[in-house]
Amino acid sequence: MLSDTENRLYFGYYLICAAFIAQFISIGMYSYVLGPFMIPMTEDLGWSRADFTVTRTLGQLVMATVGVFVGARVDRIGGKPIMLVGTTILSLGLISHSIIEQLWVWWLLNGVILTVGCAMVGNLVVNVTLSKWFVVNRGKAIAFAAMGVSFGGVVLTPLATWLIDTIGWREAWIWLGVLAAICLYPVALFMRRAPEDHGLHPDGLSDAQVAAGGSQQALAEEARAYTRRQALRTFSFYALVIAFGFFSINIVVLLLQTVPFLTDSGFSRNDAALAMLVASVPAMLSKPVWGYLIDLSPAKPLAAVSASVTGVALFLIVFAVDSHQLFWVYAAYVVLGLGWGGMIPMQEVIWASFFGRRHIGAIRGAGMPFALVLGAAAPWLVSYYYDQVGSYDGALMVVAGLNVFSGLLIFMVPPPGQARGEENEI
Repeated sequence: MLSDTENRLYFGYYLICAAFIAQFISIGMYSYVLGPFMIPMTEDLGWSRADFTVTRTLGQLVMATVGVFVGARVDRIGGKPIMLVGTTILSLGLISHSIIEQLWVWWLLNGVILTVGCAMVGNLVVNVTLSKWFVVNRGKAIAFAAMGVSFGGVVLTPLATWLIDTIGWREAWIWLGVLAAICLYPVALFMRRAPEDHGLHPDGLSDAQVAAGGSQQALAEEARAYTRRQALRTFSFYALVIAFGFFSINIVVLLLQTVPFLTDSGFSRNDAALAMLVASVPAMLSKPVWGYLIDLSPAKPLAAVSASVTGVALFLIVFAVDSHQLFWVYAAYVVLGLGWGGMIPMQEVIWASFFGRRHIGAIRGAGMPFALVLGAAAPWLVSYYYDQVGSYDGALMVVAGLNVFSGLLIFMVPPPGQARGEENEI
């Protein structure tokens, strides 16, 4: 039990560190490492880029399906057993990539097996957990943990590029699988479901602080908590799904396409890998700023700004790449990173503030199929567009426009009214 450790550091802060590592590995292995593998694997195995990218479309659908089951179970049993199973699936799946010869095996291992593992250790599990452990400081908590996502771009994209160029793409997958196991098993053992299970209060408030009214925000959020069934009946649920679905298309596409996009335009593989580093550093460093702002002011206008900035940045990237000026390419990726920085903390805070934290795992899980299906075809369509036209520009401009639209939609969506009845349903 943790309840007799009142004078010790609040356990939620340890969970922030665990969530940082979990998202560093899960999002990194799902998205950040894939771009460097595209050209070596397609050239070696004779696939088209659209063939290679099918795994991201398939993966979005798999992620959505797994999310429905995982979200509700995080609410009930916590993240530890889910993450232990997910770590095993992810690690063995990565190592198995080294034996790929046929296209269908690639689709199975990367599109299904790896995606299942990432979904069971990634941001749905850890952010639902953090949303239960923090209320007043939720924005900062989730923002600090989400720095792990951007840290994947700082470390894993250059690491994967170096491993591929040094020892080959097959051996690179093995080392990435070993790294995942080393990092994630300790993190999984650290997870706890909710502070109330251990006689604690959200945000680390003491009994005296709660008695003095320090938990009013948590109590108010609890009073208006929605069940999954109730949330699915609201307009706000579907508006948020569409808005954040279009918001996330940007990062899914660019994490996969940046390296081939820049190398096709005449830049070196190292220059292209560095572009992801250039975007990831401001994305990582800006997350605490976004989190601090979220806890001080309404999240919706901030989220609208964040989404719109990512769209504007992508327009700038296309123009800068066409000009073949590396400095301006990197400058545009810096702007992109600043927009990315707000994506995860904004999304999690808005969902929890709209629907409460009691059933937030079930509600977030229910939203994943809608959101991910919206963007499931985007990576494949961008690659297919390239295979047909020989350029990424038109497809990326469409993605940028969807980002700007998502910002407008986030700003306009109204919060739901008071939930009524069905308190025992999920």
